Order: sequence, then C-alpha cells, then structure tokens
Amino acid sequence: MTAPLPSLTPPEAVREQLWNEQQLAQPVAVPGFRLWRYREPAIVLGCSQRRLLAQADARMPVLLRQSGGGAVLTGPWMLGLSVALPPDHPLARQGLVASYRWLGEALAQVLRQGGVDAQALAPEALRAMPAAQHTAVDWACFGGLSPWEVLAGGRKIAGLAQVRRASGVLLVGGVLLQPSPWRLMCEALGCAAADARTLADTTISAGEAVPHFDGHAYALRLERVLAATLEPEASLP
Repeated sequence: MTAPLPSLTPPEAVREQLWNEQQLAQPVAVPGFRLWRYREPAIVLGCSQRRLLAQADARMPVLLRQSGGGAVLTGPWMLGLSVALPPDHPLARQGLVASYRWLGEALAQVLRQGGVDAQALAPEALRAMPAAQHTAVDWACFGGLSPWEVLAGGRKIAGLAQVRRASGVLLVGGVLLQPSPWRLMCEALGCAAADARTLADTTISAGEAVPHFDGHAYALRLERVLAATLEPEASLP
C-alpha cells in the first residue's frame, strides 16, 4: 500500500507567525486583522523563551514569536487573533498597557454575547489581586495575568501580547474555546506536571463556562466587531 503524501500546507500556527512577521516588515499603512483556527497542536513561545525552545522535544511543532509573554499551546481548542495597526493609529498611540484595553473589552463583549460572564481585567482590579495569582505558572501565557486580559469566573480565558516597532503595532491574542490539554505542553517542554494542574485550575474555556458554546459563531461575531472597530480602513481576512 502506498503511504499518503505529507501535507504541503504548513500548520496554522506557522502561517500565523509568518503573517505576523510580514505585517511589521514594512510600515503598516492601514489596520488589518486575522483570526486563526488550529487543526493540530503547536507550542508558540515568547521571544525571550529560547531556553524552553532548546529543551523542547519533537512531539509537536514549537515556534518562537516576535512578541513577549509566555508559552501558548495552540490547537482546536483555541481561537487566535492578530491585529496590525499603523504607528499613528489612535488605538496604537495609547501606550503599551492602554493599547490592550479595546481588544480585551471586545473579546469579553463577544464572549458575553455567547453567554459567558467574561470581563476584561482592569489594571486597578489586577493590583488588588494577590501577587501569587499574577504569575501562577510564570513561563506560560495562561499561567499569569496582565492588564486587560479576560477572565470568566475569576479564571483566565483570553491572553494578549504585542510587538511595537517604528513600522507599527501588532496585537495578538488567544481565546480558550474548549478545555486545553495543558499536560501536552508541559511534557513537550520538560516542565513539571504540577504546572499542568495549576493551569487547569486557573484557566477556563468558553465550553466549560457555557454548555454547547458555539465557537464558530463566536469567531463570526468577533470578526464583525473587529471590522467595525477598525473601519473605515480595516483590511479584512
């Protein structure tokens, strides 16, 4: 029997990182965004996590992104998003932390429309939390909290990161639509099994918050909200 030929289409996580890199390779003229759905698992590390990249095994793709932050486990359970803004765009001129606000609030708004009681985490609310809750698992994106990321029932459901260059600003994020198999990431990176349990305890997916959550409908609603926010010049996927 002839073995099937391997797919020549790169994994969605690879396509995502290529798209992100291309946006800031030259000046961003108009806002643009993309949503990402992943057919297979991949780990995307923050730009300062080369140590984890060196110790990762080969059971799944492990990529290094331009933005900071911690490791992300992408897969069918997650919706990813990328937004590229010109450097002089009003949403980009607000500063490092404030630039997250509109996006975190948009993610939370659309989750609420799907029945999830989600809120973007304001800086003052974050400061009021115990310090240990800020970095429960310090090497993982979903193991810590930053301003304007999204919580549901006090547990993290969406994470954000950004890259700022003279050519423009790139905002990226991930929303947990279904439970994430954190053990896969911990094993692939040689991290403690206890970290997987902590991630499971401190995160929540939309599917856990609301039975029969419709991830496809969420993506469509989010696409409309992003387009409306970035109009009249938004570049649609």
